[in-house]
Amino acid sequence: MFDPDRPYCCSPSVALRPEQFGALAYHFGTRRLSFLKTPALVELVTTLDDHVDVHAALAASPIPQAQHGAYLAALGGLADAGTIEPR
Repeated sequence: MFDPDRPYCCSPSVALRPEQFGALAYHFGTRRLSFLKTPALVELVTTLDDHVDVHAALAASPIPQAQHGAYLAALGGLADAGTIEPR
């Protein structure tokens, strides 16, 4: 279960391929393909490892506070897919 009070990182089993809309994330273990639909989400996912928890990563990002809920929901989906994982 995704907990934004914990530290997360992009799974080492995931490759991100940049695209105009954001990125494709391919998980080599599950063979699952996920879409990161905005460049801001890609940047957030790739910098999660630099912060003590997800909330700190969001606070350090240029994502407006009003959109944090939507990004937390997106990160929850990525955690469920195995794209990101607890550190």
